[in-house]
Amino acid sequence: MSTERGVVGKFVDELDPVVFGVGVAVSVIAVVAFIVRPDAAATALENVNAFLWEKLGWFYLLSMFALVAFVLFLTFGPWGNIKLGSEDDKAEFSYLAYFAMLYSAGIAAGIVFWGPAEAIYHFDTVPPLFGGVEAQSSAAAVGALQYTFFHWGISAWSAYCIIGIPIAYYAYRHDAPMRVSTIIAPFIGLDNLDGVWAKLVDVLAVFATIGGIATTLGLVGDQFLTGIEYTTGMSVGDLGTVLVITGLTVAFTLSVALGVDRGIRRVSNFNMALFGLLTIATFVLGPTVFITTAGLEAVGRYADQFVRMSFYMNAAGEVSWVGGWTVFYWAWWFSWAPFVGLFIARISRGRTVRQVTVTGVLASTGVTIPWFATMGGTSIFLQSTGSAEVLAAVGEYGEAGAGYPLFEALPGGEILTLLFMLLVTTFFVTSADSSTLALGMLTTGGEQRPSTINRVIWGGFMGALASLLMVVGGVSALQAAAIVTGGPFAVITLVAVVSMVWTFGDVRPVFLETTETTGSPDRSVSGLAEDDD
Repeated sequence: MSTERGVVGKFVDELDPVVFGVGVAVSVIAVVAFIVRPDAAATALENVNAFLWEKLGWFYLLSMFALVAFVLFLTFGPWGNIKLGSEDDKAEFSYLAYFAMLYSAGIAAGIVFWGPAEAIYHFDTVPPLFGGVEAQSSAAAVGALQYTFFHWGISAWSAYCIIGIPIAYYAYRHDAPMRVSTIIAPFIGLDNLDGVWAKLVDVLAVFATIGGIATTLGLVGDQFLTGIEYTTGMSVGDLGTVLVITGLTVAFTLSVALGVDRGIRRVSNFNMALFGLLTIATFVLGPTVFITTAGLEAVGRYADQFVRMSFYMNAAGEVSWVGGWTVFYWAWWFSWAPFVGLFIARISRGRTVRQVTVTGVLASTGVTIPWFATMGGTSIFLQSTGSAEVLAAVGEYGEAGAGYPLFEALPGGEILTLLFMLLVTTFFVTSADSSTLALGMLTTGGEQRPSTINRVIWGGFMGALASLLMVVGGVSALQAAAIVTGGPFAVITLVAVVSMVWTFGDVRPVFLETTETTGSPDRSVSGLAEDDD
């Protein structure tokens, strides 16, 4: 009994009642709404979503471009040498482990969902930017890969690093709490990080994270269920959907309960090894020459037309394509930014700003592009040559079905399909466990090792919300949830940029000037290298 009271007592003592209470309330309201009035809830979500992409789509695009520009400045400018910690701090994890955790948390299971699906979709329905290009032509193939690289390239990763760097800087140099609101420390002072403005930032972070992670868990849960149906011919139904996602939720909850070193790091390392194996196997067994030639040309066009794509709104026509694709993706990355940024901060002690941006943006993009070139190129080639009916599978099962006919058509297809489904599962776990850990940190005032009860609560809420969104509205409901929750946090990412300019530039925050004037040494967070309890 005393042990139970100790566990519960730790859970109660660590809570930030405002942030935790609002986060739980939002989750409960959403779950209840989709249970009691599913059609009305889905319609309301879609209406808000439509308003945002039609009226404020320009803000999403402009904000993301500003983040990319600033990250490139951090990478190649003088601020890249700033260390996230004291001069004596050493990196907590090896570079390989650091990259594996960062990549697995940041790119998430969405890369598995859209890898085989997005390029084939653009190949069949040409983006309006390439007006005049014939569908399912060679030009359409290159353009399809180009837009896929754009959606999953440096833009997505920039949003994460913009949040992670200032949190890590203030936490490890000035003993600030490990939470998203720490980014406003130079404006309100370290002593006021429990005030109203800080609470508001943390509440927005929780709100965004709930929508972002529910979107991802729902998409990948759908892909896993589609795999079961595709390979066995059995449809699991709504109850099966809830049960399967619940099972996956239990898996990632166990992982996050083990802590960063024993749980997240080990699963991430396995995940990256499997990811690399499947990419190489598909590249070798698939249309290697086509993947290489079309992929290289698409990379060149991605670099050449990056600015044009970044500002493209299709103002002369319907904005629905831009809203359904680019705005959705940018909002999705914004909704992931608080917890991925917080996770990046958590594992970046002892790194420099440049190490974070090079790893988190350039290296991560360098790994992402070969995956999409391989999966998208193979999907397009097999469809064009009649070797696989990928588009037919997409028509029957939705985007989640694109990968299965692709792997089935290659030598060793049964083994590749099993590896693909395993990768879906491990990416689901690594994405969800890092986000659940971040939610625990956010709702406990920056606790480095939130209690197991806290993590289990958030794991349960995320699994329930993801399964309900899938049952009620499918992919469209998930996309709407990401756009609605990601919008407010786009503003916070811009605040983070100003925060870094103020801190790293000529204008010094008052509390930093005081520290330097008095000669007091910077304090760093202690005990972080220890494993989570």
